[in-house]
Amino acid sequence: MPKAPKPGKRYDKYEPQKYDCISVDDAYLQEVTDRLIAIDFYWHTLSVRGRGLAYCGITLIPPDSLKVFADVVTDIPQLRELAELLKKAARESKWVIHFGI
Repeated sequence: MPKAPKPGKRYDKYEPQKYDCISVDDAYLQEVTDRLIAIDFYWHTLSVRGRGLAYCGITLIPPDSLKVFADVVTDIPQLRELAELLKKAARESKWVIHFGI
């Protein structure tokens, strides 16, 4: 995300072009969903903190969760592009948005 999410704002619209998103095959993410449950995320808004991805919704991934998320997906060759995006965002202290399935 070019800018951090704003408190009080809901992120409910599917806008991948706005955030320069990549496409990730859901089958590969399903392999690690049990490991993502330990990671802090926000679901749709900064006022709803959750663990794991809002699988059928929108997840806001804070900078302090990016390294752990990247560590989970790094060893999966099909998720290499995702791992690189997460690492880049972590280096730049950026948020990442996930639009679910």
